Amino acid sequence: MRRGIYLLEEVQFHPMNSQRPLKYLEWLTAYKREDEALESGTSVLTTSQSVRSSDIDLVGAFYAVGITGHTQFKAVTLWDCRGGWDGGWRQMMEIYDDVKPELFLSQIDDLRWSAFSRPLGAVAGSPGLADIVQEGYRAPFFLFESAQVKPGAAHDYLAAVREERAPVMAEHGHRLTGLYEVLLSDTEVVTVWGTDLDAHLALQRARDAALGLDDEIKGDDRLLKWSKRAREFLDGPWRETLLAAFPGSKLAPR
Repeated sequence: MRRGIYLLEEVQFHPMNSQRPLKYLEWLTAYKREDEALESGTSVLTTSQSVRSSDIDLVGAFYAVGITGHTQFKAVTLWDCRGGWDGGWRQMMEIYDDVKPELFLSQIDDLRWSAFSRPLGAVAGSPGLADIVQEGYRAPFFLFESAQVKPGAAHDYLAAVREERAPVMAEHGHRLTGLYEVLLSDTEVVTVWGTDLDAHLALQRARDAALGLDDEIKGDDRLLKWSKRAREFLDGPWRETLLAAFPGSKLAPR
């Protein structure tokens, strides 16, 4: 069984007009819903719109929760390259082959200011996004972790997350939905967790209590132990932020 290949894209908008990410996410989710009728293996680069593809599947469309550390008014998308390298990833790369004129004509050019993409590879034990969608799992919020690890330590770190951290997070209402190394590099990892507001708040308070900063609830020392354990693999910035699932996307409750 081949590994899952995904793409995470962060899109920013300028000037700070809150209607721009809304229009972008509405356009994108509607556009990709139409692609669900395409036969497997179909890919067409259209004029003034975007690629029509059966195997580049928009699984997650999110509005970044700015107060958790994101740039304000940012959209984040998570794409499943169905069929892996030879499927959706190949279709993505074919967009750039011969640098066709259609590549530069898009209805959304005036909406976006900048975009940054991370190619992601699922590691051992990572849930498959297609399986999660088929199961019917939905969540209002997703915890997005990005971390810089020591060169070559990505798989070791993610194995520790799977074996040591995931069971603790599950007890606090956070479901692991993705364990990824950032491809074409060896120093960055991404994890994604589905959750809800109550679980998010309870997790923060449990950590505060473990630090001795909240005496109204019982703390969970395992949260602090994980932070110490993670530092064995980390070699730079580590950050967790929240993403709000956009209505109409496959991982959104509605």
